[in-house]
Amino acid sequence: MGYLLYFAILIIVPLWAQLRVKSAYKKYSKVASSSYLTGSEVARRILDDNGLYHVNVQETRGILSDHYDPRSKTVRLSSNNYHGRSVAAAAIAAHEVGHAIQDQEGYAFLRFRHALVPVASIGSNFSWILILAGMLMGMADLLLLGIIFMAAAVVFQVITLPVEFNASNRAMDQVVQLGMIRNNEERATKKVLNAAALTYVAAAAVAVLELLRFVLMYVGMNNSDD
Repeated sequence: MGYLLYFAILIIVPLWAQLRVKSAYKKYSKVASSSYLTGSEVARRILDDNGLYHVNVQETRGILSDHYDPRSKTVRLSSNNYHGRSVAAAAIAAHEVGHAIQDQEGYAFLRFRHALVPVASIGSNFSWILILAGMLMGMADLLLLGIIFMAAAVVFQVITLPVEFNASNRAMDQVVQLGMIRNNEERATKKVLNAAALTYVAAAAVAVLELLRFVLMYVGMNNSDD
């Protein structure tokens, strides 16, 4: 029963977070912003106001595939947000520009996350192989190695939280200061940003829970050997 509840949490929590994002986005993508600027115009205006003239704004394929690429210094917005004039489009565009501002200022958590990328990538790719091998062969040392690799990926996800929340806070400050949204639109903008942040919280919570489960498994394996 305990394992069923555990796996239910692993499945339900991320799904719930995704549904919240889609629901908020669907609702506020139909609400035009008072400024009537497209997402690309919102991004460009915030970038220019912060002296980031060298950062490009490009359209990208997909739905909610918006992101900031620090390597090419480019804010990429999905088509609906690039061309859209909604509250949701403005919120998401401003959020991605928040990452560009972090990059320009050398925001500590963002720099730390970038440094962890290769380690986290290796950890996520190899941890499960080592963990499964350790469990099947009853080798505690191999299981521990897998846990260490997994821990690197988990740290990456945890560090992502302050990066995302800070970008959202910067986004709210920018759209308010530049008059891109009115007072009655602030609540809607926050709902879009908070819903998006929930996906990162859910992912981090599930990752930590999984790591804890394998740590307890390792402790139990060592105790049984004694």
